[in-house]
Amino acid sequence: MITASRIGSSGMTVLRCSQWACPRPRGAVGTGSYLNQGSRQVGGRRRQAIDRTLTQRLRTARPMRHPRGARRPTGRGILRDTAPLSARPAEAENRAVAGHREGDLILGTRPSAIATLVERTSRYTALVALPDGIKAEQVRPHLTRSVLAIPAWLRRSLTWDRGREMAEHRAFTTATTMPVYFCKPRSPWQRGTNENTNRLLRQYLPKGADLRTFSQDDLDAIAAELNNRPRKTHGYRTPAEIYAEILNSGDALIL
Repeated sequence: MITASRIGSSGMTVLRCSQWACPRPRGAVGTGSYLNQGSRQVGGRRRQAIDRTLTQRLRTARPMRHPRGARRPTGRGILRDTAPLSARPAEAENRAVAGHREGDLILGTRPSAIATLVERTSRYTALVALPDGIKAEQVRPHLTRSVLAIPAWLRRSLTWDRGREMAEHRAFTTATTMPVYFCKPRSPWQRGTNENTNRLLRQYLPKGADLRTFSQDDLDAIAAELNNRPRKTHGYRTPAEIYAEILNSGDALIL
């Protein structure tokens, strides 16, 4: 039922609609035409925007109010100034020069993860515990500490995917003198050695596990077992044997 009434001395007439006689669309807020039909689900409740013709008259001209505590973009975790894989030295392609590595994260239940580093020539693998999380500022210190344990002449390059965990790659390179090259989006085959290694590691690090429960000693033991597994590509010698020969020779050029 629609009824008319006057408000105050101005004589303004307002039409009111009974909720029983004029049912509103499900999820609608308010009774007039001040609210449009577009709404947003927030925390189990619907927030509805004011009609654009009315918001233009507001001081802020905002069609939707944002809570004070709402997250706004900070620019953190964005990849900037990245070097493409095409800029990587050609010597890394045929694996004739040792010291070029590929890296990635193996994810468990979020936010747990393990960083993997695979040397392209020997397929020697190092695992890095990430107890603090997977954000760039949490990954970089542990990755830097691991890489600095490698002789400087074997820190030639690191190839990574487009993951935001490497957003601080410039600080990483400054600390380690190891340049980082990034694959094209959705192109995991560009770091195929690392992808194949990660598949082998899933035997020890299942997807549904909380990888924060693995200590660095645990990961070193897993890496040692993998590095002592014979590989057909090495004539059934192990990555540990090949990598030891490279270290003992003191020369990155092995072919």
